[in-house]
Amino acid sequence: MFSNPKVLKFMRKAGYQVLVYLLLIPLAVIFSTPLLWLVSTALKPDTQMSAWPPVWIPRPPQWGNFTLVFTDANFGLYLKNTLIIAVLSTIGSVVTSSMTAFGFSRLRFPGRDILFSVLLATMMLPYVVTLVPTFILFRRLGWLNSYRPLIVPSFFGGGAFFIFLLRQSFSAVPHELFEQARIDGASSYRQYWQIMLPLSKPVLSTVTIFSLMNHWNDFMGPLIYINDPQKFTLSLGLRSFMGMSGAGVRYQEQMAFALLMTLPLLVAFFSFQQYFIKGVIMTGIKG
Repeated sequence: MFSNPKVLKFMRKAGYQVLVYLLLIPLAVIFSTPLLWLVSTALKPDTQMSAWPPVWIPRPPQWGNFTLVFTDANFGLYLKNTLIIAVLSTIGSVVTSSMTAFGFSRLRFPGRDILFSVLLATMMLPYVVTLVPTFILFRRLGWLNSYRPLIVPSFFGGGAFFIFLLRQSFSAVPHELFEQARIDGASSYRQYWQIMLPLSKPVLSTVTIFSLMNHWNDFMGPLIYINDPQKFTLSLGLRSFMGMSGAGVRYQEQMAFALLMTLPLLVAFFSFQQYFIKGVIMTGIKG
């Protein structure tokens, strides 16, 4: 029985899979522990906060902690502000970065490769290097204490990393499709809209998730440009809420705030997980 090549091949494959799962399961538990602790703490009553050994399953769970977040921390207002910034910025990033990447991958113009090299070089510049001149620019434009400094830049290319990611994927699409479309009279815009975008849904989903996460979790941008508490985002709202601990705000409520802030990103990631992974893989098919 065990001398059968098919049986031996099956046993080796099964043994390899068991070994992989034995390695991945402990790693999954380790990496999910902070999230599990966040959920546990958000549901704990006061008596279990300082208990030793730590209580992982609250009894009874205090679902009212989440209600207090909306009444004590103004979570609904911060959520609305964050949605405005994140959604508009993500749309701008995806649209403009995909158009720029299409130009670098499919259009021929003088200095194209040099411009792309300069674009990649900007990825090595730290954020703080451009912080002061950018702040001065927005101050002279009168955009301080508004959402425009957080949204408008996304409509001017979307970022060098997104352009690079999309260009790598666009370059893997066969040139013959565009040559045939050009013979049929399709303009560059039509090729971009009707050929490139439908074939690039996985990488576009990847860029969408990355952009949404960046703008959703952004702390420095709103901290620098927004002064009005009524315009705070979730990240600023959480920091402000944590500063109210001396006023009777409990750690359970802070954890509930953080959990509610994290849930939309988790839902978005797991909803597009298949496209996200496929999009990352596709970017390495062709340089």
